Amino acid sequence: MIGCMCIHGFTGAPFEVEPLANYLKNHTDWEIAVPTLPGHGDKLELKGINYKKWIEHAENELQRLIEKCETVYVIGFSMGGLIASYLAIHYPVTKLVLLSAAALYVNPKQLLLDIGEMFKDAFRRQLTQNELFIRYTRKIRATPITATLQFRRLVAMIRPILNQVKVPTLIAQGEVDGVVPPKSAQYLYNHIGTTTKKLIYLKKSKHLICHCEEREDLFVEVLQFLKKLGN
Repeated sequence: MIGCMCIHGFTGAPFEVEPLANYLKNHTDWEIAVPTLPGHGDKLELKGINYKKWIEHAENELQRLIEKCETVYVIGFSMGGLIASYLAIHYPVTKLVLLSAAALYVNPKQLLLDIGEMFKDAFRRQLTQNELFIRYTRKIRATPITATLQFRRLVAMIRPILNQVKVPTLIAQGEVDGVVPPKSAQYLYNHIGTTTKKLIYLKKSKHLICHCEEREDLFVEVLQFLKKLGN
């Protein structure tokens, strides 16, 4: 049996990767796992949670999958991409997929464009309908500074060991991502240790890459990469 775990991002929830998880469920007979990291989910409760708890939870979920499946793939979105990379180093993961993975974070140029759109919607009195405003206002209010520091510590801990990733890796990045800049994907491609790696950019995609208008193309690319033999 084949197992595949999809890991969401910082202050996120399974919904961030659910479109891809559902696509894989519909097109394979794989065991799909989509864990919720401690303090995350529909209600954020991040106060007092150390970043090691996020890694430990992902490790426990992966170990359950390994016990049931002969072959295991790991997919990570945003911060989940860093956790997925850690898992690929320390556990028998066959392939790795990194989506908008946060080796670097905050794309100032795109963020300014997104803020500009918010101002336009505010002028039109449509701000409450702006998806970015709704999502990030909620996150800012519910995310303590200490949690952001834990996120930064996680990135700082995992980034130096990326050269130990030796499994085939697919890296996908939206070109208009206001949270993770496109150069993060190039950084990952340059620093990941495997010689079998592929980098793709989606021209119209923002940070929530599994919800973008190009998602079908992305999902096909991910499935083809995971199913391909000999890499």
